[in-house]
Amino acid sequence: MISTYYEIIGNEEEIFLAAYHQQLPLMLKGPTGCGKSRFVEAMAQKLGRPLIQVSCHDETSAADLLGRYLLKGGETVWQDGSVTRAVRSGAILYLDEIAEAREDVIVILHSLSDHRRELYLDRTGESLKASPEFMLVISFNPGYQKSLKELKPSTRQRFIGLDFKIPAESIETKIVSRETGVNDKDAQRLVRFANKVRNLRDLGLTETVSTRLLVDAAKLIKGGVPPRMACQVGIISPLTDDQDTHLVLADYVALAF
Repeated sequence: MISTYYEIIGNEEEIFLAAYHQQLPLMLKGPTGCGKSRFVEAMAQKLGRPLIQVSCHDETSAADLLGRYLLKGGETVWQDGSVTRAVRSGAILYLDEIAEAREDVIVILHSLSDHRRELYLDRTGESLKASPEFMLVISFNPGYQKSLKELKPSTRQRFIGLDFKIPAESIETKIVSRETGVNDKDAQRLVRFANKVRNLRDLGLTETVSTRLLVDAAKLIKGGVPPRMACQVGIISPLTDDQDTHLVLADYVALAF
């Protein structure tokens, strides 16, 4: 298995390991594309535990996560959902963008995120006790959460919280270069361009330039795409459809490259 690359920025590894060994559920907070999912993958590998990851959305239901009865060969067979499989196998369960999920999904997590560490399957009548190796990790981006997409305080307080942010320039440059193989000069130009955009508060962007977008653009550059074009299709276009904003960002790219 290829080892997942993750650049340690602060005390996140120490906190994750302590939470795992103390059987505490963990909440990761931070902007889109800052490395939350990559971090969980790297930690699962470090611990030697299987990782079950679910990308939540507004159609994610409790049945999707718990399981359901299916008709197979004329027989009705129970099929575990991802949460049930994680509890049975003692895996690390990672629910990404948990605030996007429906309320019934949040409710089923309550007994897993307190002292009980249990999962009740009402369809089968089973009550599953999580093994010591099981860990529940959730993530969300508090930057865009609004109204119904807010996590309730009663849910948040069931988890310990770990805050993620965009790395410092030197670290982000190292990440972009290491992840893509692009030369250090181009990696630094990409990061400096990103930091200029991040400091522009009046562009009206829903999300700003993430490390993930920089990695995408760097991969295009490494693949032979001219840097300005790589930034256009790898960063600017995913960020906005507004033509005026496109022009502003293109001007910043021209200054960088």
